Amino acid sequence: MKSFLKKEEQAFQEIKKQFENDGKLVYAGELLKLAYQKYADNIALIDPEKQITYREFYYRTVLFSKKLESCGIKKFDKVIIYSGNSIEYYIAYFAIWQIGAIVVPVNIFLHEKEFLYVVNNCSAKAIFISDELKSKFDLLPKNEIPSINIVLTDLDIDWDSNVEKNIDFEVITQESDQLALILYTSGTTGKPKGVMLSSKNIMTNSLQDYVRLMSTNKRKNERFFSVLPLFHVFAQNTCMWLPVMTGSTMIIVKKIDRKLILNGLKQKPTIFLGFPALFGLLCLLKTAPLDSIRMFISGADAMSDKIRSAFGLIYGRKICAGYGLTEAAPVIAVNHENETLATQYVGYPLTGLECDIRDDVGNSLPKGQIGTLWVKGDNVMMGYYQSPEETEKVLKDGWLNTGDLGSINKDGYLAIKGRIKDLIIHKGFNIYPQEIENVLLSHPKVMQAAVIGKEDPDTGQIPVAFVASKENVDNLESILRDLCASNLASYKIPKKIICLNELPMNATGKIDKKILQNY
Repeated sequence: MKSFLKKEEQAFQEIKKQFENDGKLVYAGELLKLAYQKYADNIALIDPEKQITYREFYYRTVLFSKKLESCGIKKFDKVIIYSGNSIEYYIAYFAIWQIGAIVVPVNIFLHEKEFLYVVNNCSAKAIFISDELKSKFDLLPKNEIPSINIVLTDLDIDWDSNVEKNIDFEVITQESDQLALILYTSGTTGKPKGVMLSSKNIMTNSLQDYVRLMSTNKRKNERFFSVLPLFHVFAQNTCMWLPVMTGSTMIIVKKIDRKLILNGLKQKPTIFLGFPALFGLLCLLKTAPLDSIRMFISGADAMSDKIRSAFGLIYGRKICAGYGLTEAAPVIAVNHENETLATQYVGYPLTGLECDIRDDVGNSLPKGQIGTLWVKGDNVMMGYYQSPEETEKVLKDGWLNTGDLGSINKDGYLAIKGRIKDLIIHKGFNIYPQEIENVLLSHPKVMQAAVIGKEDPDTGQIPVAFVASKENVDNLESILRDLCASNLASYKIPKKIICLNELPMNATGKIDKKILQNY
């Protein structure tokens, strides 16, 4: 471990110099210009209709930056992006950065009230919206979003002008510690909070990813499969910032759809990033053409043993488990070595990151013990937008309380046990839902499983399980109860097992336990 991490730290410092001016990291809005200068003729973006080089990518982005400026958008103005995956999304995103404005990507699946809250909370001056979502936006009561006075769509992007050989544009830069991006959380514990990321946060985590990627025998020109929704930080980091930093190709899939995914795979990606449910879909496809892919990385949610095992059996390939959260920009650890460890292990923390496991009163715990994971590094967020009280709850002396339960083994590997808010306390015993879920998923007929805690006046909380099966099975609840009894302590056995056709999912492929609490 020490040898590997030392080499990674040395590599990080060397690569970092390539993205520094006077010892400071360059502004994230300069990433695309740097890529154009280094990789002008590399293929940058591929979608079902076209592919463009970094020269054209930069040129179209410069034209749109000028369009934004002509509309009156200035440095530090906040601009919402409300769009599905597309080349236009990439162009708008980097164009906003190039004039020093702040990007605010918004989940396109938000309810109208949630969307209005986000717009008003960040006081956005403008919105870039895909043409197909424009009609949805037009139905909103405009008197409830008074700050927005500029509306642009993908039709405002210039595709007609001939690409110039030499492109001259002065990026309006920000200081590295100034706000560059606001990402709104899903709001599972209340109203969405705007995670503020600085250019330094973004550049640091991208470089951390870059160095870890290099340790996996990075190819000269990787091809990243961009199927994750781009409004999510995992996708922005791994399908936008990192590929542009490395001059790699991004294969854009408009949405998670079997036909679109299969078409995208024809472009021969080398790196596939997804969440567990997406890998579950690949398992159902059974014959997806994955031979070109050298690395599969899962994030955004806990990978189950069932999906990883099934993927290995069907495709003969392994999935790297990763871990992160929006507040850390987002990657904290990746099990890059593809070892056959339990899925709870997510590898070594990235270089430059400190991790500490603490008890309920903030004391550091010895290796192997389970507690709250705290992290510290230059990738940790600035705070929550206009929410100093919420910020103070999770940021202490530069340390971020992740809200996740974890442990670090003697080899330095980080293991994630689940969310603190999901922890079930039954008669004083701690019950980790992920452990029960893995047992339930080991049954061949169970496709999805989720365990929540329900309040009980006598015992504190009781575990309640929800499962979805691909077919009707007689006495499934009884069968699963016996399965749990054969693998778990008696107090961990769910008091109820509720069978549904499918479990509710959110836009990023996670089972929505907030909805299950209402059953």
